[in-house]
Amino acid sequence: MRMKTLLACASVLVSQMAVADALPQRWVSAGGAFSEWVVALGGESKLVGVDSTSQYPQSLRSLPGVGYQRALAAEGILTLKPDILVGSNEMGPPPVLEQLKAAGVRIELLSAKADVPALQHNLTELGHLLGKETEAQALMDGYLQRLQTQANWVKVAQQQHAAPRVLMLLSHSGGNLQVAGKDTLAAWMIQQAGGHALGEHSGYKPVSSEAMLSLDPQVIIFAGGKLEGEAARKALLEQNPVLAQTRAGRDGRIVVIDPTLLVGGLGPRVPDALTRLASAFYPDVKPQTAEINP
Repeated sequence: MRMKTLLACASVLVSQMAVADALPQRWVSAGGAFSEWVVALGGESKLVGVDSTSQYPQSLRSLPGVGYQRALAAEGILTLKPDILVGSNEMGPPPVLEQLKAAGVRIELLSAKADVPALQHNLTELGHLLGKETEAQALMDGYLQRLQTQANWVKVAQQQHAAPRVLMLLSHSGGNLQVAGKDTLAAWMIQQAGGHALGEHSGYKPVSSEAMLSLDPQVIIFAGGKLEGEAARKALLEQNPVLAQTRAGRDGRIVVIDPTLLVGGLGPRVPDALTRLASAFYPDVKPQTAEINP
């Protein structure tokens, strides 16, 4: 009987090892949120390359880069000998993906849509590919709890104050500003944090100085480039002086966020970002405890 038990245990162990060996071991990730979720699930050691939007955690910056998610080069990726390339339907260009497929690289397309069902799908898929199904569900459960806590706080805040008019500006250099419109993660974040998003168009598009002045936002969110904090705010106003004439500019209500938060759908840091935005939208309401990562 003891021998049978030992044989059974050995069989289970061999089976588990075989499953682990069948999972992709060398990963390339294109999309900041996807890379962050791989790390959160304990898969950082499997990453052999990341795209330029995968900047967090900082340890990812030491990995070989494969370019921007929309402009990948097959040769650079193939030199890393990956088993799998993870990204969204924004990833490309298509001929590069076809070349990678022909070379035997598995292409896993996840959703960059800003909603909870898409995140559930992404975490389920990543958990399966990493052999971390239980961990993925635990992360999802915790995420939902944080979003609910956030929603409850916003509900209380809006009983005391009207939702502020918020303009989200995206730029890699401080100039050539684009305004976030509908169907974007930026608009979703503004709504979740209790603001009223001013962009009426779809996606991101340039808007004239006159148009931004006429919108007269009460809060401006700036997703800039390499500059952070006060340096980013100063550069934004220097390069776009019309913004200083808006209510947000006059009141100093300009919030700078990391632009990589907006790539790849809902990432691990989004709840922290919502906490910071909500506190900026409703400064007179007792703040929440969580803070955004720098």
